[in-house]
Amino acid sequence: MKILDKYLVKSFLVPFFATFFIILFVLVMQALWLAFDDIAGKGISIYFILKFLYYTCLIVSPQALPIAVLLSSIMVMGNLAERYEFAAAKSASISLMRLIRPLIILTFSLSALNFILYNNIFPYAVLKQKNLLINIRKKKPALALIPGSFNSDIPDYQIKFDEKYGENEDLLKNVMIYDLTSRKGNQKVITAENGKIISEDGSKYMTMVLYNGKYYENHVNKKTKYGVVDKMPASSAIFDEYTINIDISSLTEGDLEIESLKRSYNMLTLKQLKDTLPNMKIGFDEFMRIRAKNIYENVEGAKLGEIDTIQRPDLAPEVLDNFNLQQKIHVLSTAISKAGRSVNNLKANKPALKNKRKFLNLYDLEYHNRIALSLACLILFFIGAPLGSIIRKGGFGLPMILAISIYVIYFFSNTFSRNLAEESSVTVQLGSWISAIIMAPIGFLLMRRASKGMGIFNIDVFLQPITKLFKRFSSKKAS
Repeated sequence: MKILDKYLVKSFLVPFFATFFIILFVLVMQALWLAFDDIAGKGISIYFILKFLYYTCLIVSPQALPIAVLLSSIMVMGNLAERYEFAAAKSASISLMRLIRPLIILTFSLSALNFILYNNIFPYAVLKQKNLLINIRKKKPALALIPGSFNSDIPDYQIKFDEKYGENEDLLKNVMIYDLTSRKGNQKVITAENGKIISEDGSKYMTMVLYNGKYYENHVNKKTKYGVVDKMPASSAIFDEYTINIDISSLTEGDLEIESLKRSYNMLTLKQLKDTLPNMKIGFDEFMRIRAKNIYENVEGAKLGEIDTIQRPDLAPEVLDNFNLQQKIHVLSTAISKAGRSVNNLKANKPALKNKRKFLNLYDLEYHNRIALSLACLILFFIGAPLGSIIRKGGFGLPMILAISIYVIYFFSNTFSRNLAEESSVTVQLGSWISAIIMAPIGFLLMRRASKGMGIFNIDVFLQPITKLFKRFSSKKAS
């Protein structure tokens, strides 16, 4: 039996390593393509590009491992069944579970390795890669400017524009700039219909040329008191062309190794997440308590439970019947006004509440998701091994198609449930484990059918009633 175990392990490891490195290469190239605009043309040395690829390899390795296990298990068992080695083993009274026992032990080891990758290597790699990417983007801040919102990465300036276009994406449309160099607040505002960014490699300055715009500045001294600002002089002008030279030396001369982002949810280990979550939940509960208290005080909720113990026969049972028409109008208007303020308060706080809940869910999801995804190797193996023995096909053809289809279902269900959990549509626990809940019964069903030598679907179950029905009609016609 040891010879058979060694043979199975060897047959499994050869396609496993080949598949793992192929999938790893594909995932790394995909990540590099997505980050290409941030890296290309920034004057970054090959050393930092290789470091970026190295961190990317560490990040995607836990994703490549389950796919490699799934494909290898289908190929190994498919080859055994195709060459009738599986039938020979069954004739020697070797069950499917005994046959794949060394592979189960190996898959348990791979699941443990996947857990280590997710818990220790993955957070470290994300921390290093994200900070490296942030620092690379700062090398040419012009390319990092995002349309539609104020960009504050460039020191002493707030820049907003509607669209960035052109071959080098250096042309701007509908530009608004807050010049904060005077350290007196938003006293200097420049708007323009169009603009152009001029930035040379290695230069300490970025030039912005604005066309067809307006210039406005409040001349305020640092000692000017609040309330006197409106009386201070101001200047404005209309220009056809206006040039601004912005000092970006603090960005371009920065060290690419600086780590400015450290506490993101995907940069923490399970222990760090476990220590962080209670404090975050306490903060969220406190936020909810303060908002609920404000609403309660706004509608004077304390008075709603008061009971008047003094019996006054001259008062009508209905409260409004004790007031004249003008007083009724006043009471109802006040009630409607307070209710409206409460509703508006709820609407105003809804985005903040939603963002805080989603932020908390991200950390909670990451904690449960790491554990659930670590078991992906084991779950997908118990799907791939019996599936390979049933289809009786080895090689990279049909097994590759089946492996990709199964993993797409697994990945889609995990991503879909994760998105639902982020929006609090389902619980965090269900969102993390729903893919495992879906795939585990499939693996159990396939193992059971493969152990009994049955196919995925027994077509005879569907064909026999139809065949009997035709035979019955044919016998009646013959009689």
